[in-house]
Amino acid sequence: MVNIDTVYQKVLALANKEQRGYVTPQEFNLFADQAQKEILDQYFYDINQFKRIPGNDTEYSDMLDLLEEKISIFEDNNPVTGGVNLPPDLYRLGAIIFNGNEAEQVEHKDFLYINSSLLTAPTNDRPIYTKRGDTVAVFGRGPTGTVQRFTGVTCNYIRVPEKPQWGYVVVNEKALFDPNPTKTTNFELHPVEESELVYKILKFAGITIEKDQIMRAGQGMEMAKVSQEKQ
Repeated sequence: MVNIDTVYQKVLALANKEQRGYVTPQEFNLFADQAQKEILDQYFYDINQFKRIPGNDTEYSDMLDLLEEKISIFEDNNPVTGGVNLPPDLYRLGAIIFNGNEAEQVEHKDFLYINSSLLTAPTNDRPIYTKRGDTVAVFGRGPTGTVQRFTGVTCNYIRVPEKPQWGYVVVNEKALFDPNPTKTTNFELHPVEESELVYKILKFAGITIEKDQIMRAGQGMEMAKVSQEKQ
């Protein structure tokens, strides 16, 4: 978890340096949500990149472990409602589990072909599933040996992160931080992402208030951090 007030105060300090601009709480909350989503998305791109690197370098293995640790914050597994509807907070689908086995996803266009042969047709030990929108259909083998659709399945997935919110009260026309959980929601990201959040929000703020200095400063710090991580 990353404290949202700490991030906001750092953003304000950098944006206000030499009177470059002010980021309102409303703007900050919008930028905070976008920044958190961008960082979460980047994890998946980075994992793909490191997995493509040949060999078994310890440094890259460490990076993959760290990325997996960051993503694990958002991992969840739930029964699929009625065996059909995916969880409403799904961000990225992981594995579909039936009868203790991971089902293999197949395309709708291939379904009839796969079921036409006993060698490729699904079994309870080797189930398959199709996906359309926010629904899935899981198939195994029924009591009579025929292909049957089942509903008792579970899915592992990455959930949508909670929307960060810097809560506040207005006193003498000034917004003051209110840590009350009904008003404030911290970032759910790994603590090491505090600096990255500051840089991204600073970049968004510079674009919005048309301050090139702020935008360039945020971009520069963000790029420097990314380069350092990938050395």
